[in-house]
Amino acid sequence: MNEKKQIGFTAPHYAAAQVGNQILERGGTAIEAMVAAAASIAVEYPHMNGLGGDGFWLISEPGKKPIGIDASGVAAKLANADFYGSAKTIPARGGEAALTMAGAVAGWKKALEISAGWQQPIALKTLLDTAISQANWGVEVTQSFSDASFKTFDELSQDPAFSPFLIKGKALKKGKILKLTALSATLQRLAEAGLEDFYHGEVAQKLAADLEAAGSPIRLEDFKSYEAKQVEPLSVTTQKGTLYNLPAPTQGIASLLILALYDRVWQQGHSDADMVHLLIESTKQAFIARNHYVTDPSRLDIDLSSLLTGDSLNAMQQYIRTDSAQPWPHEAAPGDTVWMGACDSEGRMVSYIQSLYWEFGSGVVSPSTGILWNNRGTSFSLDSASQQFLKPGLKPFHTLNPAFAELKDGRRLSYGTMGGEGQPQTQAAIFSRYVYHNQPLDKAITLGRWLLGRTWGDECHNLKVERDLAEYVGEELKARGHDMAVVEACNELMGHAGAVVRHEGGRVEAATDPRSDGKSFAQEIADKH
Repeated sequence: MNEKKQIGFTAPHYAAAQVGNQILERGGTAIEAMVAAAASIAVEYPHMNGLGGDGFWLISEPGKKPIGIDASGVAAKLANADFYGSAKTIPARGGEAALTMAGAVAGWKKALEISAGWQQPIALKTLLDTAISQANWGVEVTQSFSDASFKTFDELSQDPAFSPFLIKGKALKKGKILKLTALSATLQRLAEAGLEDFYHGEVAQKLAADLEAAGSPIRLEDFKSYEAKQVEPLSVTTQKGTLYNLPAPTQGIASLLILALYDRVWQQGHSDADMVHLLIESTKQAFIARNHYVTDPSRLDIDLSSLLTGDSLNAMQQYIRTDSAQPWPHEAAPGDTVWMGACDSEGRMVSYIQSLYWEFGSGVVSPSTGILWNNRGTSFSLDSASQQFLKPGLKPFHTLNPAFAELKDGRRLSYGTMGGEGQPQTQAAIFSRYVYHNQPLDKAITLGRWLLGRTWGDECHNLKVERDLAEYVGEELKARGHDMAVVEACNELMGHAGAVVRHEGGRVEAATDPRSDGKSFAQEIADKH
């Protein structure tokens, strides 16, 4: 007799969500579904993520402590201050910006090894098949994709190698079909030869030659020596449950600090304006700590989990006042990314993030593979006094941080967003609305949001608030001293959020963000095992 079980999947692009859901429907694991979706979204949303970027995983089996995978790249062996000569900063685009290894594919491989310990694996070719077809037959350009294309056109279009991401040399218009045939062939090669080919085979050789020709310090040896690592997540226990996130070099500590602080002060609030204000003030404390400490794990001078102790949180809490805002000058970072979540029929859950950093990353496209390379290495500094000083083999600071929580009432929650500096803030907004203020999951994501700090191409460090939220909390926030600017409602600046929740009885719900081109699935299927 087939027992009915529930599954869920969410992604910021509907095609990727569909691919992930199809793998779950046929009895695949949450990890297998995520790899299939990760390949698909690399094709469908290539301005935000890809095989030339990084990935971070949080993986949860019921009854076991979650595990993390750090699939972020390290600086190439030739990437040092001397490589940049007299330059004061690392360029944001071009070959010199392509200085860290791409870890995403190694992360897929590491995650699939875990999945194979759960049950009989689905063939890699099956997992990559839809992405291969999508790249070959063409993807429909969404508004988000078009906006990124027009925004970066002057900067990137002069390089002939960037032509696969243009149509007849022009920026992409919404609704047009873009074929990525070289990328399709590369995915086909990985499906046949295995994911290790990206680092040790034909794909690695092609990429290394193309990157060197583009002026990158990356060489074949950097591919051969790279591997993704399993890591222990950071965690904090609050009144509501235990929250998990990724350790350094990510800003996962900031996400946990915001919610750990809010957990202590939320009952001081009595209105929506109080909620927003207290979360913003918690964010400021979290960001001060993050900026002071987070760097490559080998350079950390404290155990980051010590920031989550009672004494540390008490000290930060002293600066949070319900009636006034702390002044805020702050150095922020841009970023473009995708977050996806999954829950399979056995209740195994994944929170996953994949990124190129800026829109179209470094802008360097490998002609022989169709792969666009990240520019995450621009987070390094050429100032020898900086804790982000560039050294070979080290990782730059990462805004990426997929989140996961196990609540005391039995709910398990996989959630996250893209949005660079906004990631911890959006996570906090969603989690607090859903968990502390009992909003429905979809409403917690849809409602107006805010962003403290600088965003893409913007030098202002002020508080940006979506119009629909500003209409009922704006005046109160200004009265408390927030330097506030109003932006249009349902704004992509606020990230593409999503969540998958598994309730104690096995019911699954999922939601995606109307600010994205996403879709979520939550349904009942017959148990295949």
